[in-house]
Amino acid sequence: MVKDAVSEKTIGLMRMQFWKDAVENIYRDNPPHQPVAIELWKAVKRHNLTKRWLMRIIDEREKNLDDKAYSNIHELETYAENTQSSLLYLILEMLGIKDLHADHAASHIGKAQGIVTCLRATPYHGSRRKVFLPVDICMLHGVSQEDFLRKNREKNVRDVIYDIASQAHIHLEHARSFHKNVPVKTFPAFLQTVVLEDFLKKIQKVDFDVFHPSLQQKNTLLPLLLYIRSWKKTY
Repeated sequence: MVKDAVSEKTIGLMRMQFWKDAVENIYRDNPPHQPVAIELWKAVKRHNLTKRWLMRIIDEREKNLDDKAYSNIHELETYAENTQSSLLYLILEMLGIKDLHADHAASHIGKAQGIVTCLRATPYHGSRRKVFLPVDICMLHGVSQEDFLRKNREKNVRDVIYDIASQAHIHLEHARSFHKNVPVKTFPAFLQTVVLEDFLKKIQKVDFDVFHPSLQQKNTLLPLLLYIRSWKKTY
């Protein structure tokens, strides 16, 4: 929440430093008197969570305080891996799972999550006159940041969204390719794939128009879909 809550990078860096110090002190059994830090300390003690994943999330968020677009899709994937995938690795640890296939699946799901989040937030970022979509894909289709700020819905703009959404879909399919080898008790950690798949299907239906109003509407069937997927033990 730091990036959206501060107006100056310096203040953001100070808050990030607070969390770095907090994590260091949590692993010294001396958490700061702050509600989230105290609960995190309890979780670390209970589940023996790996410090590296927590620090990686903070470090990557800190790098991302600059309001710059990602240079390429790989840069966006790296951000997603270090934040979303790291969080999934922590959840797997909380479930008591140590499995190479589960880790591979978590890596791809995290990348898909990061890409979808970037797409979903495009209208919101545009309203704040910011664009974070990968520059290389925009240049490939002759699209400028101004096109997104003006909510241009021409074919070349939709082609940019198609390319990015396709990459998220590829990661989702890769994650599912490990399905038969992933322990069943892992699946609750991966149920977010239902939400990712829902968004990718919706954006496909509107021909990759990221500004289409339907994309801002909630799917009331999501709880049911989550229940069915949970019952079937799939992700």
